[in-house]
Amino acid sequence: MDDITGQALNTAGLVDYQPGAVVSRTIIKRKAGTITLFAFDKGEGLSEHTAPFDALVQILEGEAEVVISGKKQTVEAGEMIILPADRPHSLKANAKFKMMLMMIRA
Repeated sequence: MDDITGQALNTAGLVDYQPGAVVSRTIIKRKAGTITLFAFDKGEGLSEHTAPFDALVQILEGEAEVVISGKKQTVEAGEMIILPADRPHSLKANAKFKMMLMMIRA
């Protein structure tokens, strides 16, 4: 990973869309948590799963369908949503979207 510390950067520009794929780029990875950028092509997603920690998702571009414990929501650019620990959740790209996922483990 390139050293991007100490630089002002366009967050959405740090990850690119790829046809038929979900692309991720880890920005920070520490014992206490991670920050990862994702780019989802239309129709792609993350299947239902759980995580042992809360996670905050910030939508950078486009919109995502987010399902938490069976409740479906549309989250758009400029909005965020918290994915609660130990509750099943999934994400799907109704249109291309980019997001930043922040997970704090400590």
